Amino acid sequence: MAEWLYEAGIGEARAALVDSGRIIKARIALDGALRVGTVAEARLVEQLPGRQGRVALIDGSGEALLSAVPPGLSVGRTLLVTLVREVIPEPGRAKLARAVVAVEGAVAAIGPDLLERIGETGIAVRHCRAHEGDALEQAGWSEVLEEAVQGEIAFPGGVLRMSPTPAMTLFDVDGSGPLDSLAVAAATAVGQAVIRHGIGGSIGVDFPSVQGKAARQAVAAAIDAALSPALAGPFERTALNGFGFLQLVRPRPRASLPELLRADPVGAAARAALRQIERSPPGGVRAHRLPPAVRARIESRPDWGAELSRRVGGTVMLED
Repeated sequence: MAEWLYEAGIGEARAALVDSGRIIKARIALDGALRVGTVAEARLVEQLPGRQGRVALIDGSGEALLSAVPPGLSVGRTLLVTLVREVIPEPGRAKLARAVVAVEGAVAAIGPDLLERIGETGIAVRHCRAHEGDALEQAGWSEVLEEAVQGEIAFPGGVLRMSPTPAMTLFDVDGSGPLDSLAVAAATAVGQAVIRHGIGGSIGVDFPSVQGKAARQAVAAAIDAALSPALAGPFERTALNGFGFLQLVRPRPRASLPELLRADPVGAAARAALRQIERSPPGGVRAHRLPPAVRARIESRPDWGAELSRRVGGTVMLED
């Protein structure tokens, strides 16, 4: 029976939808990040082409692109907005959050956090504690994170290579055996990976070139079956063309797991280290050896250190 495993970690919350001992979805939400659904007062700071604008949230938590500036609203004026997309990290410069004008009668409120979001699915949620057995790890948490960072995803008969780019997330298929069977198996693996890593926006898949309309339709049908609406939500796709390329488009309200982890690998490693330290035996003074950059990141956040000491019930010493 499927259930969500949830951990309120230091610096991040993490959750995994697990069914039959396998992670179907893996999600991480960073503390302090802007959230979809937040309604906030904002000031228009720039008019952009196409009736778009750039707004700064009054509370100082960030900026967002406003999809349609109300007629007559001038720079410097304030209005109530609703966030419909979170910040998307990209190499060089992150995509700003996206907002729309709040509906009439809306009041300022913070959008749902990760725990609230998974609770809305109606699937049971199990809260995982550091003093218990590591249920996330037993389900393959580290392997999923490694997939996200390294981009290599094995499936029966082959391997996917996943590459997030500013334009789209690309999957390249490699393997052996009959090309028709390889392409169908890869299509299933792509659909599962898209769901597992929360990948949205444009997604391109470079399949082996298969011959004939029936073979190409079988690949498309395998994608459709893997991306079941109950798990994946709405999506659109092209047909598989003669060159073996198929494109998907899904809503992109927040960053995928690969985008999130690759944008700040030191931060991701620091939060993972905190998770492991929290699971060490309680009490006393303990020293933990970490890479210098990871130790420096943790030490730059006194709030993380204080929370770690509180949770483990003792002093934690970090060493290179």
